Amino acid sequence: MKIDLNDLRVFERVASLGGFSAAATALALPKSSVSRAVSRLEQALGVRLLQRTTRDVSMTAAGLALRDRCGDLLSGIDNAMADVAGFAETPRGHLIISAGIGFGINVLGRELPGFVELYPDVTVALDLTSRNAELVAEKVDIAIRMGSLGDSTLVATRLGEMTQYLCATPDYLDAHGRPQAPDELRRHRVIDMPGVGGRPRSWRLTRGGVEAIVEPRSRITVNDALTICALVGRGAGIGPVSAYLCGGSLLDGKLERILPRWALPTVPVSLVFPSRRELSPVVRSFVDYMRRSVNENPNWLADPYSPRDDGCS
Repeated sequence: MKIDLNDLRVFERVASLGGFSAAATALALPKSSVSRAVSRLEQALGVRLLQRTTRDVSMTAAGLALRDRCGDLLSGIDNAMADVAGFAETPRGHLIISAGIGFGINVLGRELPGFVELYPDVTVALDLTSRNAELVAEKVDIAIRMGSLGDSTLVATRLGEMTQYLCATPDYLDAHGRPQAPDELRRHRVIDMPGVGGRPRSWRLTRGGVEAIVEPRSRITVNDALTICALVGRGAGIGPVSAYLCGGSLLDGKLERILPRWALPTVPVSLVFPSRRELSPVVRSFVDYMRRSVNENPNWLADPYSPRDDGCS
């Protein structure tokens, strides 16, 4: 049985207002269109709803039963449609975000309270992981990715570039020496991310127009930036640490920057979506919020040489 809801709406007006003419006026439709709509509904239901005479219209038992129920039904549909339409205007609903552990603790931990305060109808599930989540399979709405994006099927918007430093503790450097040139890094204990296929990564250091490629011997490899920061901070060796994680420790002397005249490449930070479909208001609101955050408080992307708590001391 297929019923046109528009025909049901017409019948409800006829039943409530007591006639075709009054319903036609209320609906701004020709009287003939109102009559045809009721006839189609009766045919679809297989039952007569109205008794028609030349002077008036009366309800059958079936018509009375339908009238008593369809008012609430149509009202519920209208309310549901209004709620759904509201999603196109006001951000509301559930947002699933995937991010690295260090970024989640040290950046999103600072940013999300303001976001949920601004959008009270949005709930957030934050999935912190050291691996890149499968956005579609895991039903992730948005992910924060560091570095180059290898999956061309993903859609990304760039937030900015993150500074990295080579760091170690003073105690480690007192015991093992302070490198004076990039090639001396090979003689040190190194903590680093694994490269493609688990192979060691190369470090590209630049100083002005000069470039040095270093093939460090990693004593420890770990796929999480916050853990690298923690290991470096506890004297395990030399490692690349995001500046927003180590800025405070550099300021208070807990860490030293290695080869300060040489720079590691910056790390792109991107917001990534699973497809090119139109972004929902909830996802769009988070993207816009993070962009504003970068413009208003870019310390975590730039060189955070200001006193602050940091996550690896």
